[in-house]
Amino acid sequence: MIKKAIIPAGGYGTRNLPVTKVIPKEMFPVGSKPVIHYIVEELKESGIEDILMVVSSHKNLIVDYFDSSLALEAFLASRHKLHLLSEHPIPDIRIHYVRQPYAKGLGDAISFGKQFSGGEPFAVVLPDDLIFSAKQPALGQLIEAYTKYQCSVIGLKETKTEELHHYGVIKGKPVEKGLYRIQDIVEKPKQNPPSHFAAAGRYIFTPGIFEKLETLEADAGGEVQLTDAIKASLRACDVYGKLLEGDRYDIGLQKDYLKLITDMLKTEKNPQ
Repeated sequence: MIKKAIIPAGGYGTRNLPVTKVIPKEMFPVGSKPVIHYIVEELKESGIEDILMVVSSHKNLIVDYFDSSLALEAFLASRHKLHLLSEHPIPDIRIHYVRQPYAKGLGDAISFGKQFSGGEPFAVVLPDDLIFSAKQPALGQLIEAYTKYQCSVIGLKETKTEELHHYGVIKGKPVEKGLYRIQDIVEKPKQNPPSHFAAAGRYIFTPGIFEKLETLEADAGGEVQLTDAIKASLRACDVYGKLLEGDRYDIGLQKDYLKLITDMLKTEKNPQ
């Protein structure tokens, strides 16, 4: 069973500049909670017990958010307002932190989790991809697929052609409904994408991914790409892609973030 997850949160958030100079995109508010709170809730609901957050020197707000604030709690208690914190409690889950000195890509961030994983399969969840499912958490859907096939699994969402250039896009062979054996994966294709199935910020990896990451060189932009490590893994073992049920919002895209806020307001006005 998958019990550990890595959240890579050390990037500069360049898609959301200039606000990300001072506010990490993981801390963008969605209602009364930041984006990353929803991510941690999803991990808790999926059975994860330990989280490793890969952060950088300008992401102290994330660490502070999940820490206790004794002064604030004492102030609220003196005003009989302590319930304001308990309305949105921090999930009861162990969170560990490691610093990524330089933002050298998603692959580099994940490589910091080798010791944390302890030689076991583990999850990776991107903190700017929110997926809301009424049936089963997105990561839980991947865990179900991993349990059956015991191979690395990538979460996928069917994506419009004009948006595929933001993501890794797979070529795959159908195995069962909603599940594909990946034959190739292309990082942010500018033309001729191999399919409409894009990586959706949810992964489960076997420990062999670290060996692939260690052999990679940085690309022209100075980043170690996770997509390259996945592509290298295809020659050694099966890797599957699982179509995820639920509504996806890429917080890095302004239109998705605004749509999420709008959708949540509609839900509040029209509860089920």
